[in-house]
Amino acid sequence: MTLSVVVAGGGSAGHIEPALALADAVRRLRPDARVTALGTERGLDTTLIPARGYDLRLIPPVPLPRKPSGDLLRLPLRVRTAVNRVREVLTDVRADVVVGFGGYVALPAYLGARGRVPIVVHEANARAGIANKVGARFAARVVAAVPGSGLDACVDGRLRGKDHVAVEVLGIPLRRSVTSLDRPALRAQARAAYGLPPNGPVLLVFGGSQGARTLNAAVAAALPGLLGAGIAVLHAHGKGGTRAGPPQLGYVPLPYIDRMDLAYAASDVVLGRAGAMTVAEVSAVGLPAVYVPLPHGNGEQALNAGPVVSAGGGVLVDDADLTGDRALAELLPILTDPRRIATMGAAARASGHADADERLARVVFEAADGRARISGSGHGYPRTGGGAAV
Repeated sequence: MTLSVVVAGGGSAGHIEPALALADAVRRLRPDARVTALGTERGLDTTLIPARGYDLRLIPPVPLPRKPSGDLLRLPLRVRTAVNRVREVLTDVRADVVVGFGGYVALPAYLGARGRVPIVVHEANARAGIANKVGARFAARVVAAVPGSGLDACVDGRLRGKDHVAVEVLGIPLRRSVTSLDRPALRAQARAAYGLPPNGPVLLVFGGSQGARTLNAAVAAALPGLLGAGIAVLHAHGKGGTRAGPPQLGYVPLPYIDRMDLAYAASDVVLGRAGAMTVAEVSAVGLPAVYVPLPHGNGEQALNAGPVVSAGGGVLVDDADLTGDRALAELLPILTDPRRIATMGAAARASGHADADERLARVVFEAADGRARISGSGHGYPRTGGGAAV
């Protein structure tokens, strides 16, 4: 029977990209598999998912308010509506397994699949969110990018029961165009594509699709010193951000970079935020980095970069401390020392998990196969709809 996998990773690119990387690995390893993505009309779901060739099924969004509000009072009704829609999709696609990556799409996916279809939870961040903490309590398999995500406490009681579920650390599934990137082979082509000098060090700066004000301001202050030292800068300042100056020899400002593989190939060092996907990709391609964690949330960005920094593949700078002078103090000693670039790059690559996509795909196969053996069929989901209300 054809394997049917449902992925729930909608909302932000940080949830969607790992889900699609897993989907690619599933199709690569099991070409006959069917992959369906759950998403909402919010965020990037309707843009990114169909563009990669996957069937997108929309469900009502279930935002998770962190403070008392009207949204909190409306949450039970929104959850019930979304869960019922998830169950309709699972029945329609004859789902064998549901894989969630956190966020407001994952929560109704977990609740809709509970007791019906095996669930695999993947946590990309160093600190797990609410949705994955809920899903981990009844998932067949629980996977994290790094140790200490907080999911261990969610499955601890199950270690003493019949489930014997433990958190497995596998890394973050990444696009094959990143994990298979041959930077030296692509270097000349990549630099020509961006109009960068063919020789000499290049600094890549990026801070998200909308840009990062702190990074942009620091680059603007540091740009004369960087150019004076013979360092070129490829600067993704964001659609809502400000470039460091007009385009000139050695400085290429762009609002957004569509081909990150080319950007990585053209560059020697990165200055950027420390989101889970950023750290995973930069490490996988073997680039040294100066990470400047976003100063909001629960501090997970600093934790995301922690293992790479400890391994010697990066440097951590607080957002409040990043000025033009601090940027030059951190970047110039690296960018002007080819041996240090190579050493830090090797340490970064060694700390990554370039094979996380296929390793997670095999976890998914095992979860689906285990359910099939128990149910005695090729599909774990009942052929009829219905089911108990949430």
